[in-house]
Amino acid sequence: MFDFGLRIRELREQHHLSQEELGLRVGRSKSVISSYENNIKLPPLDVLTDMALVFHVSLDYLVGIDKEEMLSIRALSEQQKKILRTLVAEFQDTSPKYAGLSDRQIFLLDSLLKEFATP
Repeated sequence: MFDFGLRIRELREQHHLSQEELGLRVGRSKSVISSYENNIKLPPLDVLTDMALVFHVSLDYLVGIDKEEMLSIRALSEQQKKILRTLVAEFQDTSPKYAGLSDRQIFLLDSLLKEFATP
């Protein structure tokens, strides 16, 4: 059975936040955060949404529907998002590999060098 309070506590600790610090970020007191972690209260949707943003996870993951964590790319530029999408596709590709770099790998390396080159 899924333990919502434990999920909140584990995420809070992974992000090195105290209950008070998390409370400040989501507009709740330390005691209210404690009541969430002890499964005494359930947060309203707006607080759940704020927590998902603080922890960089989906609402599904936060409430135990989805077992996989997600990464928010909201604050990235379109070029950075394109690079990440290509990188994910590269890792998911199970086709046989050949000697040398594929066109996609060359694109990734070129994009990363351009993105991180100092002006």
